[in-house]
Amino acid sequence: MALFKKVLNPKHDILAIKYFTARVTGKFDPNQPVRQKTYIRALEKSIPELSVHYGQFNSHTINAPLAYPISAKTFGKHIKFANIIKTEEKGSDVNLAVHVLNDAWRNVFDCAVIVSNDSDLAESLRLVKVQNKKMIGVIYPSTNRKRHPSKALTKYANFTKGIFESSLKACQLPDPIPGTTIAKPSDW
Repeated sequence: MALFKKVLNPKHDILAIKYFTARVTGKFDPNQPVRQKTYIRALEKSIPELSVHYGQFNSHTINAPLAYPISAKTFGKHIKFANIIKTEEKGSDVNLAVHVLNDAWRNVFDCAVIVSNDSDLAESLRLVKVQNKKMIGVIYPSTNRKRHPSKALTKYANFTKGIFESSLKACQLPDPIPGTTIAKPSDW
């Protein structure tokens, strides 16, 4: 909540925050699901306006070409391959798109603020803006000054703002979360 109060105009009233994520498996780090659950519990205890919506992580083995030692000299010759485990989050962007459309149709907001730089969301934002005449803000991660918002998203945004590392540092959850025993894990 503190982050949104920092980057949004003070005239904006934050009515709801929808967090779209996927449950991690712990396949490579058995403590990762515990850390994620702790983080989500901390968010839920700290931000009553928050609801969490889950997609899923899929992992599977694929055969992919090695990036190195391929060079222009060896292009066209035998390329070496390796079996790798590809992990990808599925459903979170679709869930976000469906929710923003549904909420626009239900007229539950005047302005939706999307925290993403995923151009796959552009069509849902277009429909929200064109068909429902809603305002759209796009907040995008910007860890350095060279990062820019997606052109596909800004096409439908009324405003865009970057989230810089300094803002993230200034808006960390309190440790521990007041009224709970939830504390920041030592390995974060």
